Amino acid sequence: MDETPFLIGVRLRLTAPTDDYRLEGDTPLAVGDIVLVETAGGAALGEVRRPRRPLPEFRRDRTYPRVVRPATEAEAQDFHDRRRREGRAVAAAQRLARARGLTLKVVDVEMQPEPRRVTVYFNAEERVDFRDLVRDLAREFRSRIEMRQIGARDTTRVMDGIGPCGRQLCCSSYLRRFEPISVKMAKTQDMPLTDSRLLGNCGRLKCCLLYEFSTYQELRALLPRVNTPCQAQCGGGGCMTGKVRSVRVLRQSVLVVFPDGSQAEVPLDQLTWEGRPHVQPIPEGS
Repeated sequence: MDETPFLIGVRLRLTAPTDDYRLEGDTPLAVGDIVLVETAGGAALGEVRRPRRPLPEFRRDRTYPRVVRPATEAEAQDFHDRRRREGRAVAAAQRLARARGLTLKVVDVEMQPEPRRVTVYFNAEERVDFRDLVRDLAREFRSRIEMRQIGARDTTRVMDGIGPCGRQLCCSSYLRRFEPISVKMAKTQDMPLTDSRLLGNCGRLKCCLLYEFSTYQELRALLPRVNTPCQAQCGGGGCMTGKVRSVRVLRQSVLVVFPDGSQAEVPLDQLTWEGRPHVQPIPEGS
């Protein structure tokens, strides 16, 4: 009988997303453990960030990199020692950048022992001439320096924080990749575009605008457009002609204004208009 395969989330670096790796056997691993995993560039050490979970049946045809084994005590110690050295290097790189008057934020530093190479990850709002800084860093770390710019969303993921919902940021906790977020998503959900609450800690549109976007699209497709002529059922079985003034997407109703200037909120099942889609409205509470 085949053993049930598992997936486990491992992050190689602070600036890298937490990716899924295939875990076989019943090796006990917990969040925070250090493991040796397969990568395109060979075996590498990483930290477990998501506990193991069964590999879903519908995803078993996909190929996942494998967890080779738990790190030895010496390997885990070396991993943590390198991260501490890199943490001190971040502070040193930021100090040198400030001394040069550069408006950039050093987010992470990756130190490769062989060959001696240091990669500095930074964020900057504008173009920065960091040639002098590279020379300063080369003298400081006695290594070859590579500067790599990352965006505001990646920077926020590394720095972590608490969102306006009171929970850890989605990008730091479980999002594996960033999806494009557009103003259209806010418009579809009837959110005021001038509201600063649409922006996340990174200063960009919140990732959570994506979560309910498809639901709003489906619900909005059942409703008429604003200013569409329509007929609303009235008491006694009669109908009154009016025009759609606004829509209530989640309530599945529209606000209709009538020729005499009066208006009323009319449920979708009591409304008809030209070109109405032949679909049943989604039941309330479903």
